[in-house]
Amino acid sequence: MTKDNLLKLIAESGYNLGYGAKKHFATFDLIEKLPGWLGFVAFVVGIFGLFKPELATPSVSAWMLVFAVSTLYINGYNSEKASYDNCGKRLTGFYNELRTMYYEVKSLPETTDFAPFIAQHKKIYEAAFEQTVSKQILFSDWYAHYKFFWQQQVEWIDEQKKFTLLRDKLPLTLSIAIVVSVIGLVAWATSSAKTLCSFL
Repeated sequence: MTKDNLLKLIAESGYNLGYGAKKHFATFDLIEKLPGWLGFVAFVVGIFGLFKPELATPSVSAWMLVFAVSTLYINGYNSEKASYDNCGKRLTGFYNELRTMYYEVKSLPETTDFAPFIAQHKKIYEAAFEQTVSKQILFSDWYAHYKFFWQQQVEWIDEQKKFTLLRDKLPLTLSIAIVVSVIGLVAWATSSAKTLCSFL
């Protein structure tokens, strides 16, 4: 294997493990924090609903019910909470090992025998996949993208993968949700304008 191919392989593995670590941390954060946030919002809305009639409507009550059901869904992951945190830490350790290996390989001449690095890479990658938890919470992908691309230093991976905003840094499902929302808003605005014109 050539030096360039090995660098690409290490960078791709670093992306997989780094993103995997952030996905585990995202699930941990959502399990840990989201029920408290939802409970706080429901509490505030309930308090203000005592003297603001517009907050005591059936639609607001329905949203509070959605919050309660969401909390039950999230609590279903609570028993595994520690494993998500521990797995994220272990994957981050493997990610850091790959980053160190990347810079070491990068500093070596093309004529170096890279077989030991290839073997080390394989060992790290196989060990990392034994640590993962396959079941992740809803929207952990979106949060993991934020944590990986906007909080973590990924320049060494970007040297090889050349990340772009729409292709890599924004989750596909988020992009689709934004497009559908914009189309929905345009359709609603158009129908509202037609209704208003026919009324006039």
